[in-house]
Amino acid sequence: MMKLTPLDIRKQEFKKVMRGYDPVEVDTFMEMMVHEFEELLKQQKETRDSVIELETQLKDYRLLEKSLQQTLMQAQEATGRTYEAARKESEVLIREAEVKAARIVEQSNADLNRLNNEITRLKAKKESLIGRLRVLLSSELELIRTLDVGSDAFLSSPSSEGTGKESIELEEVLKNLNDDPASKAD
Repeated sequence: MMKLTPLDIRKQEFKKVMRGYDPVEVDTFMEMMVHEFEELLKQQKETRDSVIELETQLKDYRLLEKSLQQTLMQAQEATGRTYEAARKESEVLIREAEVKAARIVEQSNADLNRLNNEITRLKAKKESLIGRLRVLLSSELELIRTLDVGSDAFLSSPSSEGTGKESIELEEVLKNLNDDPASKAD
């Protein structure tokens, strides 16, 4: 099939025969056909150009869609990795905190035991000191009593007047030691 152009239609000539069609009418119709054909070709070219432009845009949109899908997948993967890393890090922090807390509790228990041992040792030392003081005071009291019995005459003589200090009964001191509120607090 041969493709016609507007120029082909313009150049087309027909034989003249008797009793044929009116040449002016035929030429006028041919000119109208040329204009219509030119218009159709122009529309066809515009449609073709529009289709090419739309196909190009469609290709660009498909590339953009593919790129967006890849970006979305990468973002989802990155989010998953970030979440997993944060979860693992939080587990490590929790384990470290638990170990640290266990160490603190262990150290506190050790300190408590040490302090309890020190308190026990100090109580024993205090009891020992009180016991030794009682023994010492008892012996001193015994010595005074012994001296007191043998030297009543010496104490009543005018040369042994007091020094101005009050005498304290050693038995009362011993009693106070026995009633010591610090020893009762234990």
